[in-house]
Amino acid sequence: MHMFVDESERSGYLMAAVLITPSTLHSTRSMMRGLLLPGSRRVHFKTEKPARRRLIADKLACCDLLVNFYVGRGKSERVRSKLLPLLVEDAIGLGVTRLVFDSRDPVANGRDRLVIGTRTKAHDAGLVYEHIQSSAEPALWVSDALAWCHGAGGDWKRRIGPITGTVANLGDL
Repeated sequence: MHMFVDESERSGYLMAAVLITPSTLHSTRSMMRGLLLPGSRRVHFKTEKPARRRLIADKLACCDLLVNFYVGRGKSERVRSKLLPLLVEDAIGLGVTRLVFDSRDPVANGRDRLVIGTRTKAHDAGLVYEHIQSSAEPALWVSDALAWCHGAGGDWKRRIGPITGTVANLGDL
């Protein structure tokens, strides 16, 4: 099992962790590449027009995947450092063997690796985790879109309801 993670900041800090089976990874990537606009390197929900957002959200809601959300309020890096261990332990419990994060910058990626390496059992579980530029991994576009939808709430959250799993809200941190 693979897990792809991206974050969104909107009245709090949110991480979307999308579970994709190895057997559906290729078709998921192909579907997302098929949604690219001419000249685009990636699907980035923040910059999409509402009609395209609806199209993409509805397509994702019909896919064979599951998304779990991890939410907290406070300073971004502090919240992320509290959410990461929970996310990683859930990933291990779900049988995830590969965990992919949207790359931020070398320092921030290093902080993630430190938290995962010292505050989780990822190494003992044999969990491989890495940071990849979103333009190089279409499955990260899925987590970006779903994070945006959940953060937007209302109809956007309803649209992705069929593939939404758990929502872990740690509140104010």
